[in-house]
Amino acid sequence: YSLSSDVAVGVKVRNNLEMDLCSLFFSSANGSDSKKQRLDESPPSRVLHIRKLPNEVTETEVIALGLPFGKVTNILMLKGKNQAFLELGTEEAAITMVNYYTAVTPQVRNTPVFIQYSNHKELKTDSSPGSSAGGVSRSGCPVLRIIIDNMFYPVTLDVLQQIFSKFGTVMKIITFTKNNQFQALLQFSDPVNAQQAKLSLDGQNIYNSCCTLRIDFSKLVNLNVKYNNDKSRDYTRPDLPTGDGDSANKDHSLLGAISPLSAAAAAAAAAGRVALSGSGVSGVLLASNLNEEMVTPQSLFTLFGVYGDVQRVKILYNKKDSALIQLSDGNQAQLAMSHLNGQKVFGKVMRVTLSKHQTVALPREGLDDQLLTKDFAGSPLHRFKKPGSKNFQNIFPPSATLHLSNIREGVGEEDLRLLFSNSGGAVKAFKFFQDRKMALIQMSSVEEAIQALMDLHNYDMGGNHHLKVSFSKSTI
Repeated sequence: YSLSSDVAVGVKVRNNLEMDLCSLFFSSANGSDSKKQRLDESPPSRVLHIRKLPNEVTETEVIALGLPFGKVTNILMLKGKNQAFLELGTEEAAITMVNYYTAVTPQVRNTPVFIQYSNHKELKTDSSPGSSAGGVSRSGCPVLRIIIDNMFYPVTLDVLQQIFSKFGTVMKIITFTKNNQFQALLQFSDPVNAQQAKLSLDGQNIYNSCCTLRIDFSKLVNLNVKYNNDKSRDYTRPDLPTGDGDSANKDHSLLGAISPLSAAAAAAAAAGRVALSGSGVSGVLLASNLNEEMVTPQSLFTLFGVYGDVQRVKILYNKKDSALIQLSDGNQAQLAMSHLNGQKVFGKVMRVTLSKHQTVALPREGLDDQLLTKDFAGSPLHRFKKPGSKNFQNIFPPSATLHLSNIREGVGEEDLRLLFSNSGGAVKAFKFFQDRKMALIQMSSVEEAIQALMDLHNYDMGGNHHLKVSFSKSTI
C-alpha cells in the first residue's frame, strides 16, 4: 500500500510529535533554546533520530523498525544515551516511516520509542572504527554476517553458498533466525574474498525485488560448525554428523511453510547471477479444491493479485473446483503459492501448486459461453507494474487485519464497519490513520479477511475513489 509521502505531512507529523519530544529534549539539553529551535526546523531527511530505546537493544531490532519502508543503508547506535540514528535508502522512505509511526506507535521490546528527522543528511560511520555501524576496522576478517531483508521467498544455505563462492572458497556457513529475521555467518578461506563479496553483494537482491542482502564483517574470525545439515555446513569436513533433523528445521516455519524452490533448483539458478528472475519456472499456478459455486475468475484475480500481476485466469471446464492462474513471472507465482497454499477460501482449504503449463490459453471466440476464462493483461489494477512501487515492500501473508487506503473524504468508521460486515464477516476492531485516508480493520478470522479483500478491493466509493485493500502485518 502506498503511504503519503507529502513533505508537508512530514512537517506536520514532526509538530505533532513536538510535545513528547520537548520533555525528552530538555532533559538531555538542559533546556537549551537553540536546540529546541533546531528541533522545530528539522526538515525531512533520510536519517532518522530514534530516542528512548530500551537498554540492551540490538542493532537488528532498531533496523527492523525501518525495514517495512525500504532499504536501511546505515545505523549508528548511541548505547549510553538509549538513542540511535537510522539511515534509509531514500528520503521518501523516511517520510513514509515517520508518517506511519505517528498513526501506529513504534515499539521496541514493548516499549514506545520516539522517531524524528535528524539534522544529518547521511551517516558517515565508516571513518569511525569505534562505531557499531562502520565495520571497516574488521575488514581483515574472513567471516561475513549476512542479514536478508524483505525475505518473501525462502533462502537456503545452498543458495548462499552458490552466490558467495563466486568470490572465493566458502569454508563454512551457519544460518539462524534472530528477532524473526533470517541471518547467516559465512566464512571464506581468505579475508580478501570476504572483502570483495561484501563490496559486490551488499544491497543486492537475490530474487527480483526482494531478499536483499545486507552484509557486514562479523566479530568472529573462525566459525565452529558441529553438524552438516540444512542449517549449517563445514565444507572442509564432509564427515560431520547431520545432528537432530527436527531441531535443524524448527525455524523454517518462519520462511514459509513450503519452500517454493527446491534447494537444488534455487542454488543452480543463483549460481548464474545474483538476481534470479524465476527463469525456468512457470508463471502459471494450479489452484484446486475451490468452492465451484462461489469462485469466479475475478475473485481469483483479486486474491492472487496481492502477490503478483495476474495476466489470465481459467476455471477448468471439466473440473470447476480447479483453476489455472497465470502471473507475470515465476517469482510472482512462487510468492503467491507460498502465501496462499492451504488458506481457506469460500469455506474450503485451497491447494496451490506450480502448473506444468507455461501459459494459459484463451478460448476461441464464441466457445466460452460460461465465462470461465478471463484475460487481465491490460488491467489497471496490477499492483507491481511500476518498478520500485511501494507495493513491493508491503507484501504480507493473509491476516485477519486489512490495510485500507484511498478512503474518500467524509467516509467514517461506521460506514466502513458496515461495508465490511456486509461481506459476510464480523469486524472486531478499526483504527483510522491520522490523515483518515487510510485505516486498519480487523476481521474475526483470516478467512473472513480474505473474503472481504476479494469483495471490496477496488470498491467504488464514489467521486473517483476506489478503495485499496491489502493484508497488514499490524494488529489493532
